Amino acid sequence: MLPNAIAPLAMTLKLNGYATAQFGKCHEVPVWQTSPVGPYDQWPTGGGGFEYFYGFLGGETNQWYPTLYEGTTQVRVNRTPEQGYHFMEDMTDKAIAWVGQQKALTPDQPFFVYFAPGATHAPHHVPKEWVDRYRGRFDAGWDKLREETLARQKQLGVVPADCQLTRRHAQIPAWDAMPGALKPFLSRQMEVYAGYLEFADHHVGRLLDALEQLQVLDDTLVFYIIGDNGASAEGTLNGTFNELFLMNALAGVESPEYLVSRLEELGGPTSYNHYAVGWAHAMNTPYQWTKQVASHWGGTRTAPSCTGRRASRPGARCVRSSTT
Repeated sequence: MLPNAIAPLAMTLKLNGYATAQFGKCHEVPVWQTSPVGPYDQWPTGGGGFEYFYGFLGGETNQWYPTLYEGTTQVRVNRTPEQGYHFMEDMTDKAIAWVGQQKALTPDQPFFVYFAPGATHAPHHVPKEWVDRYRGRFDAGWDKLREETLARQKQLGVVPADCQLTRRHAQIPAWDAMPGALKPFLSRQMEVYAGYLEFADHHVGRLLDALEQLQVLDDTLVFYIIGDNGASAEGTLNGTFNELFLMNALAGVESPEYLVSRLEELGGPTSYNHYAVGWAHAMNTPYQWTKQVASHWGGTRTAPSCTGRRASRPGARCVRSSTT
């Protein structure tokens, strides 16, 4: 709940002359206030300080068939995945259009955009051609991925040169202990995730390209933050084709044979997928555990990639991108 004595950032900027808009994920509205009757004072365009909102409420949504709101009005997508629809592209188009309109009508007014894709929170939904770019990249498994990641982190100076991997706990299976017949499905989970991340980054690039074309990029502060927790482990030891099975205590339905039979559908419109615990652990290198275990850094910390341009004058425009 947002205390009425505290103004969120968007409200502060709005009161100081900024145009404000939010696109994508909004997980700040109390669940009991997300119905069509509100109240709307906790919504982005209510008490949140945003003049325009296009996105979804809650922690996640289907990226092929999202539940969307424009302001406080529910909207329905008029295209199908087969016709090329994906929410990441849709929200980017909306953001580009909003900034273009804002600069056409009030070119001297600074703006603040909060751009929060569903990527790469589950479900990991992405067009197949982006997934196939990574085919075979993760066949060596999650233990090898941890080693590769740590080596890159040392090379980049993200961690000290003498940093050591935390040990893999017994509750997290070794890659070599996983059934051989299941491994193609396990590898595909990370191929989907990697393709989804690159797909999201591509569309953030489209937004930045639009700012450049409008000749405002050099006067815009860009905070590019990927992640707000450590990688998450809802996917069980084998991963899941449809995490709604897990949420409804039906995990037993997804036998290894069932999962393997759905390999080529993973990430597509028929799936609602999440990767296995072993991948979540690898994505939290070099820390222990995952998002669900907040007692260790693996559950609470990420290494965000940040870029920015110093504004040339006061009243700089801001674009913040966050994925969870």
